[in-house]
Amino acid sequence: MRKFFILGLILIAAGCKSKRMTSASAEKFQLENLAEVIAENDLETIYPEAQISEGTDLFEEGTVERPYSILYPGTADELLITWKDDARTQLHQLRFDKNGRWKALNGIKVGTTYDELVRLNRNPIKFYGFGWDYSGAVDWNGGKLSDSGIRVFLTPTNTPPGKFVGDQIVEATPEEIETLNLKVQAVLYQPE
Repeated sequence: MRKFFILGLILIAAGCKSKRMTSASAEKFQLENLAEVIAENDLETIYPEAQISEGTDLFEEGTVERPYSILYPGTADELLITWKDDARTQLHQLRFDKNGRWKALNGIKVGTTYDELVRLNRNPIKFYGFGWDYSGAVDWNGGKLSDSGIRVFLTPTNTPPGKFVGDQIVEATPEEIETLNLKVQAVLYQPE
């Protein structure tokens, strides 16, 4: 009887193991999972249909040259990978700004609303003005998402008044935020 009990525990434990991600897994479109695939050097195995294109360009306001790879170029699922090294083995950052299948594990994606970000962060958020390189960058303001590696950029659905333009954190009333109708325009993930 004891042997059957132990065998049952082993089978249950084996069944509880998460299955390995495959090219057919829906979870492959979550940023943190993509970072794990990259760390395991499985990019072409898990994303064989991605038509990966590569190059080198200037990033970070034109101050740093980095190699990059683009998954699904020219499609709604286009995603930019920037690398720390020329061999493309050390991930620097992941970024997407199209309304395809990509999202963060917490559900943040292009189109996520300002109110939903506040709810996920469990703390008020701040954001920078619009009309510059880091337009609408969100400051998690010490909330739950502060150490997540996720950064987002907001865009207003309605034209913002002049006080919302430029490289500074803007002060906005709840009424102004509602009028702007802010939504996520781009999502970045940079592992620590």
